[in-house]
Amino acid sequence: MHDIVIRNGEVVDGTGAAPVRADVAIDGDRVTAVGEVDGRGRHEIDAAGRFVTPGFIDVHTHLDAQLFWDPAATPSCHHGVTTVVMGNCGVTFAPVRPGQEGYLAAMMESVEDIPADSIMAGLDWGWETYGDYLKALGRREFGVNAGGLIGHCALRHYVMGERGLDEAPATDDDITAMAAVVAEAIDHGALGFSTSRTFMHTVPDGRPVPGTFALPAELGAIADVLAARGRGTFQVVPRIGERDGAERRNSIAEMDWMEQVSRASGRPLAFSIMQSDRRPGLWSWVMDRVAEARGRGADVRPMTAVRGSAIVYGLVGRTPYDTLPAWSELMAEPFAARLAALGDPERRRRLVAEAERPAETSGPLAPKDPAKLYLMPPGSADYDVRAENSLAAEAARRGTSPAAAFLDYTVETKGLGLLYYPVLNQDLDAVAQMITNPDVVIGVADAGAHVALTMDAGNSTYFLKHWVRDEGLLDIGPAIKKLTLDGADLFGLADRGVLRPGSFADVNVLDLAGLYLHTPEMAADFPLGANRFVQRARGYDYTIVNGTVVVAHDELTGERPGRLVTHA
Repeated sequence: MHDIVIRNGEVVDGTGAAPVRADVAIDGDRVTAVGEVDGRGRHEIDAAGRFVTPGFIDVHTHLDAQLFWDPAATPSCHHGVTTVVMGNCGVTFAPVRPGQEGYLAAMMESVEDIPADSIMAGLDWGWETYGDYLKALGRREFGVNAGGLIGHCALRHYVMGERGLDEAPATDDDITAMAAVVAEAIDHGALGFSTSRTFMHTVPDGRPVPGTFALPAELGAIADVLAARGRGTFQVVPRIGERDGAERRNSIAEMDWMEQVSRASGRPLAFSIMQSDRRPGLWSWVMDRVAEARGRGADVRPMTAVRGSAIVYGLVGRTPYDTLPAWSELMAEPFAARLAALGDPERRRRLVAEAERPAETSGPLAPKDPAKLYLMPPGSADYDVRAENSLAAEAARRGTSPAAAFLDYTVETKGLGLLYYPVLNQDLDAVAQMITNPDVVIGVADAGAHVALTMDAGNSTYFLKHWVRDEGLLDIGPAIKKLTLDGADLFGLADRGVLRPGSFADVNVLDLAGLYLHTPEMAADFPLGANRFVQRARGYDYTIVNGTVVVAHDELTGERPGRLVTHA
């Protein structure tokens, strides 16, 4: 008698192989058989007409705080995700000196839009080193597996204090101290190290975060810690395309030091890269440079999202016109009052008139281009970026201005209709080329971050629904590998990301034909009632973590079998 037997499914094992009709037996937290299983299961699952896959691994999240008050890791758990990697982009909650917790919370809010007040209320703190943080996390029960990276921002602030924000290089003593702290983190289970180089990441006073100006010598010394232990991944938000000039000097310098660090340490280095309409062709140049670097022995891995990374606008959160006084006044009211106000002809007239004034529709605070704002009504989130689905096209159909069309659309959807504004990966042809590149890792969904501004945690569902089912860009075997074994290999997660006897029983039973992605909704369920977007899906018959069902027919079971994951 097995604990669970999944019968008659199309098993996609995570290696990239085509699906095979087979049964899967699970005993305890492990897969014990894949093939024809004669023995019965205490729990029998009929997977006929379904794909049976490894659980998905989301390698770029910011759930470092959220897991303390939301152990299910919603909404990631609704999208087949069974393992999350936290601590990306250099921002973490450890190491931290007693009394400095508020600084790290404020920095996290500044970089990742997670409310600092929610963080301070939701974490019990009490740790100092990153190893201590992992111990505190490991004592809790949660629904997914979780691992973390030690972040450069917290590390530099811990060792250097305010000097960590300066452009002046770290001293030799600073670097030695930082290396020792990273060593403690890796020795106590950290999956690696993360750093941010982009000028877009700032502390609350507007200065670039600690680590932005770190020299290659400092970064190399930290990589040496990983090399000495033969484990750990180096994650980077690079300074590619910023303050570059026609010669791409910064981009070339970034690619050079990342290649050098990976080759010298022998460790994988993952970095974020997105297509941008402001930097045409840069993403393609990066792909070429990566191929050259990998040919020279560097294990550098670009990481990108599977669709546009976007701001989500709507009456429930923010609008494209919030910089204008009448709109700002409107959005300061509770949601019900906002919606009621749109029925007031005089209030509506003021809103439209303000949005149409030439002085208000130009300059740095102007509303977003209505040709690049796309309608996302309640129901299915299709992320339709065709020109005919834009707010500009909707205004033309209605014979009115974009602001008036937005108000009409908002009233007709009872305030729940959204606008989708891609700020990166706007060109889906470029996205298609990146995600089919074998060097590229799927990630950058930023689950847990930008909570009231974006909602990309459902990217795994979009990937399967859009690129695999609807577009046929990838076959199911290679597609599942992108969501599973690629991430496990990158972060050294042994026996995860694959279905074979002896592997951990992280499993999805999914209905590809029936996959459905709901439009994001606003919830007020963070500590102190802070708002955040959530997004549900249909089509996940079962999600199993370590041999326990955590999602059954798209609903949480309340089980908490997740555990802290460390490098193999």
